[in-house]
Amino acid sequence: MASITVIMKTTREPVKRIPVTIQQGNADRVSVVDTDRNGVAAFPGITGSGRVFVDGRPHYQGPLDRDIVVELWTLGAGNTDAGDGAPQGIGGGSIAYPSMQTRPLMVNGKEVLTDSEGYIVHPAEWSEDFVRALAVDEGLSLGEDQWEVIHHLRDFYNRKHVQCTVRDMIKHFRGVWGKEKGSNKYLHELFPKGGPQKQGNRLAGLLRTKGEH
Repeated sequence: MASITVIMKTTREPVKRIPVTIQQGNADRVSVVDTDRNGVAAFPGITGSGRVFVDGRPHYQGPLDRDIVVELWTLGAGNTDAGDGAPQGIGGGSIAYPSMQTRPLMVNGKEVLTDSEGYIVHPAEWSEDFVRALAVDEGLSLGEDQWEVIHHLRDFYNRKHVQCTVRDMIKHFRGVWGKEKGSNKYLHELFPKGGPQKQGNRLAGLLRTKGEH
């Protein structure tokens, strides 16, 4: 049996009455099962591997005969204001909003939507291959330091649920790299198209912070 538990990433609360579907191989998706009051959608008799969709969006691919937890950023309609930088929007983490202009980025032969500025529309589709593809698109040569900043940005958000400010980045990397490299100047050299809060967050699959520079 496949058991899918859907929770909110920030509050850890179960998501009730949200549709979950499963696709195995090239078969059509199975009948929709809504989550119960505990955020669980159960699929008796499901074995093998496949893909899990929550509210129409893909969130998992792999073995199904186990307990699977899907974490959603937020629910409800999206908007253009990112607030403190938390991914907001439609359908489990989408930042989409009506009349939004999007453009596809090819990642391993698959289209991943970004907005007109290059921010990922569906954060759950982020991967290191997305980073590489977006870096090529933006003419950025990725090195070890850029990767360290990207992973730090994601880790900071996952721990604190807010975007990492440049001040916080400087404080962190000054301790890791020393005074010369742990500076605003060096961080902007690493991400020349908008600095770490714009280009860095784009690559990290996050939104930018209000008042960024």
